[in-house]
Amino acid sequence: MSGIKARHEGTTEAIRELSQELETLGRYHSIELPDGKILPGLQTVEQLRYRIAQHPIPEDLRGKRALDIGAWDGWFSFELEGRGAAVTAVDVTRIAGFLEARELRKSKVEYIISDVCRLDPAAVGTFDIVLFFGVLYHLKHPLLALERVCQLTTDMACIESLVTDDPPSSAVPLMEFYEGTELAGQFDNWICPNVACLMAFCRTAGFARVEFASVRENRAHVTCYRKWPEIPRNDPAPELILVENAWSRDHDFSANRDDYFTVWFHSGETGLDCENVFVQAGPFGCRPVMVQHAAGTMWQANAKLAPGLARGWNDVKIAVKNTKFSAPARIPVDLPRDERVLTRPSDEIRIDRIIDGKTYAPGIARVGVPESSVSAWVAGIGEGTAMSGVALRLDGADLPATYVSALDSSGLRQVNAMIPVGMAPGEYSLSARVGEIESILAVVRLVTGRRS
Repeated sequence: MSGIKARHEGTTEAIRELSQELETLGRYHSIELPDGKILPGLQTVEQLRYRIAQHPIPEDLRGKRALDIGAWDGWFSFELEGRGAAVTAVDVTRIAGFLEARELRKSKVEYIISDVCRLDPAAVGTFDIVLFFGVLYHLKHPLLALERVCQLTTDMACIESLVTDDPPSSAVPLMEFYEGTELAGQFDNWICPNVACLMAFCRTAGFARVEFASVRENRAHVTCYRKWPEIPRNDPAPELILVENAWSRDHDFSANRDDYFTVWFHSGETGLDCENVFVQAGPFGCRPVMVQHAAGTMWQANAKLAPGLARGWNDVKIAVKNTKFSAPARIPVDLPRDERVLTRPSDEIRIDRIIDGKTYAPGIARVGVPESSVSAWVAGIGEGTAMSGVALRLDGADLPATYVSALDSSGLRQVNAMIPVGMAPGEYSLSARVGEIESILAVVRLVTGRRS
């Protein structure tokens, strides 16, 4: 965009000329009409087609929902509608050119006046594809806006932003901030990232993966995905040990906060990092912000809880490199404790007794100490049952089995599991899960430290 170059040259003449041309034309987007005529705008149809072609949007969008944030005159909204999508267009103020074009095209695009940070998925729903073109640098809270974009997206978000480097010139994320009218003489230009910063913003907002497409005239195009790519996964899965809130180290998770969670797992792989560890929560990929070797084959991966997770129980699982995904462990998202009770237990399996995993004290498990754990003796686990299919459930949240013994003379099998060390002391329900079958609830008392 010439505004960046104009700023460095100490003049805003180029921007003034564009503004005058825009005022004369009355539109930013050129708009194609059903009869073949074109309503001319500052950007030609060819320029608009180039911009959308930077993203791998399918030609057939039938059955898909799409959201165009910062729709302006609506060319992109109408283009997605023409491909078969049900489209919602959003702008921060009423754009007369959009309404005129919608009427002339006999379009059914829904039109909403809203700030992106106030778009509520509970009100507008979620969308397979979200367009976020030419908006980011107009916002005082760019990362907050991208988090909302992520929350609204179920598959792909296509993002275009002004950037400082064309071509990309640094791997270090850097951003300029403009308090006044420093950028092109416009007071609503607040920030300008470099390409590395734009991509880092998108990853930090919660997208599983971010792919760079191009930069032209200081406008960069990146495509952001909520899910991991479909690739052959044939190697044995890692063993998931524990999922906990990264800050409080308990089982309190909320998709409405900036929550991060930790996945502890065993893997014989080496050289693991944020690029080859794949965490998933519910249907969404969660790119790790940290992967760390703990000891032996134990690893730790921290990730942002996926924006937009449904309230209720969500499965977490993990893969590394080309391995299969682990057995899932479910966690409660925005579920208070009184809504985590078991409603349909089975008498096929039964907990006989419970002890602390370290002190062997009956009926309790210690928290607030390293490697807090619980052991339960369970009836009804078949001899051929794989450990990956067994878990203990603390108030309904999965504690994957770290050890399952052979049958003893009473027909019981010992099941050991780790407990998040930050769990609050008190009485909790404990059940055993084998596959999809869950036992009748027992009670375990969590105590602090050495108390018994």
